[in-house]
Amino acid sequence: MRLLTAALTLAALPAFADPDPADWDAVTAAAKGQTVYWHAWGGSTTTNDFIAWIGDRAAEQGVTLEHVKLADTGDAVGAVLTERQAGRDEGGSVDLIWINGANFAAMKEQDLLFGPWAEDLPNWSLVDVEAKTVTVDFTIPTEGYESPWAMAQVVFIHDTARLPDAPDSAQEILNFATQNPGRFTFPQPPDFLGTTFLKQMLIDLVADPALLQAPVGDDYDAVTASFWAFMDALTPVLWREGRAYPQTGPRQLQLMNDGEIDLAISFSPGEASTAIANFQLPDTVRTAVLRKGTLGNASFLAIPYNSSAKEGAMVVANIVLSPAAQLRAQDPSILGYGTVLDMGKLSEADRAAFDALDIGPATLSPAELGPAQPEPHPSWADRLSADWVARYGVAQ
Repeated sequence: MRLLTAALTLAALPAFADPDPADWDAVTAAAKGQTVYWHAWGGSTTTNDFIAWIGDRAAEQGVTLEHVKLADTGDAVGAVLTERQAGRDEGGSVDLIWINGANFAAMKEQDLLFGPWAEDLPNWSLVDVEAKTVTVDFTIPTEGYESPWAMAQVVFIHDTARLPDAPDSAQEILNFATQNPGRFTFPQPPDFLGTTFLKQMLIDLVADPALLQAPVGDDYDAVTASFWAFMDALTPVLWREGRAYPQTGPRQLQLMNDGEIDLAISFSPGEASTAIANFQLPDTVRTAVLRKGTLGNASFLAIPYNSSAKEGAMVVANIVLSPAAQLRAQDPSILGYGTVLDMGKLSEADRAAFDALDIGPATLSPAELGPAQPEPHPSWADRLSADWVARYGVAQ
């Protein structure tokens, strides 16, 4: 997801009477009659349908939810920045953003977020704050300015009818692509999934992945030397010889369904099962992870400082954290996302519902996924994406 990097000198925020997230009765009372404009990626029909379902639940609490479909989260960040420059410190057009990574870091640094509020949500008590990365976003502490709503981890999708065993390292991916030219690709950076592929390969190749937890430094060239050598060897043997790329993750999966590629990256362990259920991929598709492990992170919701419906936005975020919404999101026939909840904190009935959920034929169990590798500092995504475009970029 593109980070808006406009250099701005921003004045201190004026003081407005913001709601007290700890007074939930007052929050829900004020939320009634509000319209919440949730700016979220609109490139997936299943995600759009899930957000519409959340809207139906919000309506039961007197809140109208409007999904503003984004191609790029940076567009929502840019809208808030523009309003800040124009002095629109109340009544903003963006009430809730699906966000993480560099965009969150930028908004937090620029004081463009309302909060802290997330840990005052009633359903926060159900969140797994011990085992899941829900209080840190790409090395940046969330400090209550974001509420998590889905867990993600990189997997590689392969059709066992053509590729029985997926490569389990960056070197094995290169070996496969070299022996099978044109049968692998990834979404074109700066698409977030394409940039994720770059980060995953760097983590797998770098001598000490812990270096990536700090901002990019003067040793960038030395740290990334093996990665760029890998990319130089990989690019010519990609689909269409690296002269064209799918623009999005769904387009990448369409190439697999059409029989043009044999291997694809996903940031959702349940995406392949969801695609099977929706007849978008054959039932012979399965998923795999790399031997050293794969990247994992959480998707979050944030509220801009000038939101016109802060109370309604908190109500929506609380609904998203409910066991019913989290169960629906994890269902592979709907989204196949990982839950942020702690099963030990749920009621017996809710826990039984999760236990009974069929996660799908292509979804790895938590044990099979293994521990998620931490996201690098956001500056690595920015630098890798920009350098990839400079080296190999093709026309959009």
